[in-house]
Amino acid sequence: MNLIKSDIQKEVSYKTSRSGGKGGQNVNKVSSKVELLFNITGSALFTDEEKLLLNEKLQNRLNKDGLVQVICDEERSQYLNKEKAMERLILLLIRALQKPKVRKPTKISKGAKAARLDNKKKHAAKKENRKVDFD
Repeated sequence: MNLIKSDIQKEVSYKTSRSGGKGGQNVNKVSSKVELLFNITGSALFTDEEKLLLNEKLQNRLNKDGLVQVICDEERSQYLNKEKAMERLILLLIRALQKPKVRKPTKISKGAKAARLDNKKKHAAKKENRKVDFD
């Protein structure tokens, strides 16, 4: 994960701003909120196929410039917020690149079919016995 982190670190840009929330007077002075921006299409880390897949899956996370945007303002430290934002970006990218397993359709077993039909016959016989004949 560190190898990935160091490679992505080179292609990421940060914006910082003052954050709300806990921190007292620190909130008014220090820019601890971090906005991480990552350009998928300009990245040298991914193949064209992977870029298409990432753009498709992360469509909701892209801003108007086409950059993936991750915002973190949980910690009082800008450094910790940068670390958390980077971890979130890596998780996002890893999840988006995972391909779901192909579902193999299975057949209903002969035993299950026979049991279902047997149950239907019993139920039909039970209902047949309830009929009243007025002849």
